Amino acid sequence: MGTLTRRLVLLLLLCTLGGALWYLATHSSSSLRPGPPPVEPIGTPPATPPPTPLPDLAAGPTPAPATGQTTASPGSETPVASPPPPESPFQLGSADTSPAMDPATVLGNMRNAVNHYGSMFGGNPVGTNPEITRALNGENPRQAKFISEDLGLRINGRGELVDYWGTPFFFHQLSGTEMEIRSAGPDKKLWTADDLVIK
Repeated sequence: MGTLTRRLVLLLLLCTLGGALWYLATHSSSSLRPGPPPVEPIGTPPATPPPTPLPDLAAGPTPAPATGQTTASPGSETPVASPPPPESPFQLGSADTSPAMDPATVLGNMRNAVNHYGSMFGGNPVGTNPEITRALNGENPRQAKFISEDLGLRINGRGELVDYWGTPFFFHQLSGTEMEIRSAGPDKKLWTADDLVIK
């Protein structure tokens, strides 16, 4: 074959290959595009669920399910979830009203309450926030209370002492007589730049 024939054959092969690639690229992307939604024929009634049978009133009242559990309603096969328990109101203070003092004062009053406890009992209260809260709120050998709403201290519905913004304090025992108390600050997230910390 001459040089010109080889070049024409090579050009023909390149054109064929390019055309095949173009065809694959355009047809494969168009096959991935979603088509129009299926159209239901006119006059076809929409599918309706079967009617739910009524409970048998002669059998008596159905006992209320325990919180967080699911039970089947009479005559139905689908479990019904019971509603979550309502949020408990604050045990001390209000969830809707911040203390009438600045956040640093509230944190300082929290430290003073811990220090007064330590002076009376020779060491700080220990444990989780609810355990420390109970100890400071009268569950101690002398039934002494070290916290009050006048100090800007509040106890939420879970029995935790909370900061100015209503977030539970984080208590970190450094020694038997020294405790670090951390407030999450206005962003209500611990270990961020706006945390307030006192010892």
